Amino acid sequence: MKKLPGKTVERLSKYRRALHGSLAENRSYIFSHELAALLHITAVQVRRDLMLIGYASVMRKGYDVRELINRIGEVIDAPGGLNVAIVGMGNLGRAITGYFMGKRTNLNVVAAFDVDPQKVDKVVAGVKCYHLDQIKKLKSELDITIAVLAVPPDQAGKVTPLLVSNGIRGIMNFTTVPLKVPDNVFLEEFDMITSIEKVAYFVKENQQLQSL
Repeated sequence: MKKLPGKTVERLSKYRRALHGSLAENRSYIFSHELAALLHITAVQVRRDLMLIGYASVMRKGYDVRELINRIGEVIDAPGGLNVAIVGMGNLGRAITGYFMGKRTNLNVVAAFDVDPQKVDKVVAGVKCYHLDQIKKLKSELDITIAVLAVPPDQAGKVTPLLVSNGIRGIMNFTTVPLKVPDNVFLEEFDMITSIEKVAYFVKENQQLQSL
C-alpha cells in the first residue's frame, strides 16, 4: 500500500475514535453515511478513504465496526507502539501530559523534559520530568522517537535542533513559532491562535448574515 496523504491519516484517526463510540453503544455495523455524519463530511469521502486501506462494507449491513477499528490500527499504528516525550512542562505541557494518559495504548508518554529546576524530578500524570540535558541518554534508554514541543516560543528554535540531533524523528509543535527540520523528521504544527481566529472569523460572518 502506498504512503497515505496526511489528511487521510487524520480522518482515519477520527474514524477510529467515532467507531469506538459506536462500539460502546453496542453497534456491530455502521454505514458510510452514518460515519460521515459523525464527522461532518461526505459519505463519498469516507468510502474513498477506506478504499485506500483496502476495506469495503458488507452488502446491506455496512462496515463491521470492530473489524474496521482493527484495520485502521494495522495501517496507522506502529507495531509495538511508539514512545513520546513532552518537552516543556509549563501549563500547556502538563495539560498535554494529563490528556494523553490513557487515551491511546499505541502511543506511550514515557518522559517529560524541562530546564526549570522546580519542574525537574517532578511527576505529572505518572510521567517523570527530566532535565533537558538528559535527552541524549534517555532517548536511547526509553526508545523515544516522538517529541511534543510545548516550550516558550523564544526557546523553540533552540530546542528543536537538540531534539533532531539526538534522533527524534517526529515533532508535534504546539508553539507559535514555525520550525525547520530535516526531511527525515516529520513535523506537525498546531497553531492554537490561528485555529481560534478561524473560529472567530466564521462566527463573525454568521452574525453578519443573520443581521441582514
